[in-house]
Amino acid sequence: MHFFPSRQIGFYMARLFLIRTLAVLAMLVLILQTLDLLGESGKIMAVAGNSQGDLWTYIGMRAPQIISRMLPFSVLLGTLITFTTLSQHSEVVAMKAAGLSAHQILAPLIVASLLVAATSFIFNDSIVAPATAQLKRWQDAEYIKLPADSGVKSNVWVREGQDIINAGSVKRIGGQTRLNDVSVYLRTENSLRRVIKADSGIFIGGAWRLSNVSVFDAGSADKKDYDQMTVGRGVTPDRFQYIKVDGEALGFLPLYRAIQGLKAAGRRTGSLESILWHKISGPLSALLMPLLAAVAAFGLARSGALFLRAVIGMALGFIYFVADNFALAMGNLGAYPPWIAAWAPFLLFFLIGETVLVRTEE
Repeated sequence: MHFFPSRQIGFYMARLFLIRTLAVLAMLVLILQTLDLLGESGKIMAVAGNSQGDLWTYIGMRAPQIISRMLPFSVLLGTLITFTTLSQHSEVVAMKAAGLSAHQILAPLIVASLLVAATSFIFNDSIVAPATAQLKRWQDAEYIKLPADSGVKSNVWVREGQDIINAGSVKRIGGQTRLNDVSVYLRTENSLRRVIKADSGIFIGGAWRLSNVSVFDAGSADKKDYDQMTVGRGVTPDRFQYIKVDGEALGFLPLYRAIQGLKAAGRRTGSLESILWHKISGPLSALLMPLLAAVAAFGLARSGALFLRAVIGMALGFIYFVADNFALAMGNLGAYPPWIAAWAPFLLFFLIGETVLVRTEE
């Protein structure tokens, strides 16, 4: 009735698993970071004014991405190495002879994997996302030193019902949002009714007060000029703060708030919602690895099938990563609903792993 084995066995197996996972992760990160730096160092050093310090800056931005990407693979390989070692020394046979079930043998690794998943989520949210945003800005500028962000956003579109508002630039001044080069397209039953153009607009009294306004009536083809006009009642300033949201460059809560802002602005958010929920399901994939790699733990080492079982465990893990990336891509394209794109591979391979374990060992 006890799900966990003894404390000694639990700590022993968890320690083996964590040490091997970290060792594999360090090896993969070192190799991949070296190869990546060989490909990018020429571009960085080709920019006038860049030095070796910029190479270290690049490593500081790129290494968190590699760690985040390779951590699930490291958990898979670390689990396989742990199980293979235990099987070779007949330690799994001894545990089964002592009365432990397959799930009890896996329990310490599941708990350790949960710790890895929680650490991965915090690491992705607090380190990987900011580093990704900064690195993308630097790469878009072709590794030229970036000036400070002015906070000015350009060519922002907001939809309110059938009406559309466009601002050539958006800037916050003293806590107040100011729109420049404003165009308002008023529509009825998807037909253009009136076009309002203004030099600027500020948010006052729950609406936008436009200055130097020109109004074109599409029905009568008349044009009139006004000094001021109030439009867009209920269209709050925060809806002009989202131009293009990069889900990979934001943490979970900032991305959630950005999605809510985009929804309020009438924009599609399906692909971003897939990325949002994958920020949880991705780290949780570490929980699946002991289950998928468990096929390498059981059976007699002297039967000669240990290598084949390890290959099967590795194949199950890599097929999961392929299915996960495919589902996320389909979610980004809008072919899958966000929840299906983020969680379907996890649930599917959890059932596959449990089925294999129960039918072969329980």
